[in-house]
Amino acid sequence: MSDILVETLDGVTTLTLNRVARKNAITADMYALMAGALVDAAADDACRVLVIQGHETIFSAGNDIADFLNNPPAGPQAPVFQFLTGIAAFPKPVLASVCGPAVGIGSTLLLHCDLVYAGDNAVFSMPFVNLGLVPEAASSYMLPQLMGYHRAAEVLLMGEPFMADTALEIGFVNRVLAPTETNAYTQAQAAKMAKKPLSSLTESKRLMKAPQQAHVQEAMKNEGQVFSAMLTAPAAKEAFGAFVEKRRPDFSKL
Repeated sequence: MSDILVETLDGVTTLTLNRVARKNAITADMYALMAGALVDAAADDACRVLVIQGHETIFSAGNDIADFLNNPPAGPQAPVFQFLTGIAAFPKPVLASVCGPAVGIGSTLLLHCDLVYAGDNAVFSMPFVNLGLVPEAASSYMLPQLMGYHRAAEVLLMGEPFMADTALEIGFVNRVLAPTETNAYTQAQAAKMAKKPLSSLTESKRLMKAPQQAHVQEAMKNEGQVFSAMLTAPAAKEAFGAFVEKRRPDFSKL
């Protein structure tokens, strides 16, 4: 069975992260599948609303580290950047259902969703600095816009997690529910939205996002260039080496 399930029913296309045994850690192949699914859904008249969901116990642990080290993103054509570009520019409404840990891109991709519903077990974290890297998905621009500079700095510079109640308070998610109810509730909201006029949905989304689109694209470009360069820098090598060796990284001389 595929690590990414794609289903379209009654106007709702659902992308399900389906690698629960590996905490829905995302590989390059999974990014490619999701990027392709976004292209298909954008052009498919049968799709009016898109939903991204995981399992009630886990949304995503972020990048699969082993795959990431074996297939580091190289340039804008890398699957991860194709996925991020695709979700940032996706013209139709995007809803996300998030339960359990949402690490790294598991959190930053939510910035490009229109509605986000979270289980009360959701835990969000963006530990890029802890890995000797920098933020991605335009999060360096969008997080300060959403929660203010100081709170964004705490999230991105400290790399510490925040819980569902905090996410609701700062507007990162729309509603917090029981984990067993979250996917079903998100699907119900998507079904209601799919009954609305598509032209009104897409034009309303375009109008809301238009003022920031150029900034988002520029941030993604800048982040991508720095991220790729820092992948081979000493700090990242130490961080990933420590991860593989199951020890604490030592950045004291870096």
